[in-house]
Amino acid sequence: MSFVSDILEFNERFVEEKQYEQYLTDKFPEKKVAILTCMDTRLVELLPKALNLRNGDAKFIKNAGAILTQPFGSAMRSILVAIHELGAKEVLVIGHHGCGMTKLDSDALVAKFKKNGISDAVLTTLENSGIRMERFLKGFDKPEDGVRHSAEMIRKHPLIPSFVPVHGFLIHPETGKLELIINGYDELEEERSE
Repeated sequence: MSFVSDILEFNERFVEEKQYEQYLTDKFPEKKVAILTCMDTRLVELLPKALNLRNGDAKFIKNAGAILTQPFGSAMRSILVAIHELGAKEVLVIGHHGCGMTKLDSDALVAKFKKNGISDAVLTTLENSGIRMERFLKGFDKPEDGVRHSAEMIRKHPLIPSFVPVHGFLIHPETGKLELIINGYDELEEERSE
């Protein structure tokens, strides 16, 4: 049996037994928060539990390293929709210790692309189209650098309302302990006093 067959078989029982009922909610985040975080598998269940969040409490946007690579990319679009369409009032950027994006070696990743069958012609075409792999695949020296980068990009985005606080955290992927890196309330207060 394949992985997909296993999923479909389980899903059929899940629906028949109405196991979904405990997860019923609507599309609006109950706690009015959007969270940009890493796609790390260790955070899937740990992060919501460590923040006391249940299904329906927050909008989660996940990508490698919780890094926004461009101000008008899909992750930023999701944050904007969460705020303007779905009622989020605050944004949390949550990176983690031991992130795979720390000191990511873009050359080594390109070598893996090639090993997995991506041709030099494809890579050359991308380079000639303006896609610089070292920039596109850029990680960070320390996870808190990634958190600061993404939080700043969100905070300074021209489509983010000035009253939306953007907080930055690091989480320990084994214990769930949070470290506050950026207090968005303090930053809003500083902006108001200027």
